[in-house]
Amino acid sequence: MKTSSKRNWEDYWGKKQATNDIYPNTDRIRRYLGQVCDLDGKLILEVGAGTGRDSFYMAQDAAQLVLLDYSMQSLRHIQAGLRRIDNPVLAVGADAFSTPFPDYTFDVVFHQGLLEHFKKDVAMRLLEENIRVLKPGGYLVVDVPQRYHVYTIIKHLLIMMNAWFAGWEREFSLRELERILVNLRLDPIISYGEWMYPSLFYRMLREALGKFGLSLPLYPPSVPLLHTLRTRIREFLTDTWLQKNTALSIGIIARKPSGK
Repeated sequence: MKTSSKRNWEDYWGKKQATNDIYPNTDRIRRYLGQVCDLDGKLILEVGAGTGRDSFYMAQDAAQLVLLDYSMQSLRHIQAGLRRIDNPVLAVGADAFSTPFPDYTFDVVFHQGLLEHFKKDVAMRLLEENIRVLKPGGYLVVDVPQRYHVYTIIKHLLIMMNAWFAGWEREFSLRELERILVNLRLDPIISYGEWMYPSLFYRMLREALGKFGLSLPLYPPSVPLLHTLRTRIREFLTDTWLQKNTALSIGIIARKPSGK
């Protein structure tokens, strides 16, 4: 049975010599969290932090950040990033299923691109651990690949060929993700979707050419009129049903009820 293992991630992050050569995630976690709470002074845990850049966006909001990952190669990238920010951030090497924190420690727990790497029963254990360390009234943010996307088809073809970088991965619909969180007695507050930029096909082309020693920049050259048009269309469709159901990445912010 195909799985996503620690070895997959040690290999993946180990091949990435420079953090600047890795596509950054957008600041969507920060943007949407900012709609439900003031991040100033909040104690925030990122689980499966990767490069840590999702959390680094929130360092400028005076949040207190803890970044957790079990990959030593990932922690290498995090430590490199820490040298470029002013606010103190704690990096922790630990198992996401048994974190070294007491119950009710964090105001916010989030992960981006993590839950999809685990089978259903294992994924539930991960979420239960997230909830354990979350304060009553705190927020859990779960960000995953959206099911209805060409990325899903390509990914599963590569998994069948044993060529997927993460070993194994699944995907979700917003309705499915919301049902999971409700069954865990959380209250979904916000759902969102985010399109990929640059496009999936540009990234695939860049990756393929790289295997032959040819390099493309992280982002294609911008055509001003086309860029303006695409930006306006994206802004017009932000947070609509269409965006949430065609975006590559989707997420839900859910609140842990007070007193639990």
